[in-house]
Amino acid sequence: MSDLEQPKVLLAGYRASIDNIDAALIHMLAERFRCTQAVGKLKATHGLPPADPSREASQIARLRQLAKDANLDPDFAEKFLNFIIREVIRHHEAIAAETKSDGAAG
Repeated sequence: MSDLEQPKVLLAGYRASIDNIDAALIHMLAERFRCTQAVGKLKATHGLPPADPSREASQIARLRQLAKDANLDPDFAEKFLNFIIREVIRHHEAIAAETKSDGAAG
């Protein structure tokens, strides 16, 4: 293998791993959102608020520590989790609104 081919082979290997990791992340996020949708329905059915600030704070603290332990920037991990939390709350609010309108019609 020439000196020019070796970096290309290494790069292709790294990129294949990155592609696999990205696919796993998407599948894990999809599963996470399936679970949070079920939580949103449960909350809406029982009149619980879409957001749970104490749970969110404990999750952020927990994931910041996991990030530190994994040598990942805890600030990045917190931003990522906050983005997910905002999306989950948006879904929970939509489910709550839908549940109210279904209940009003029935």
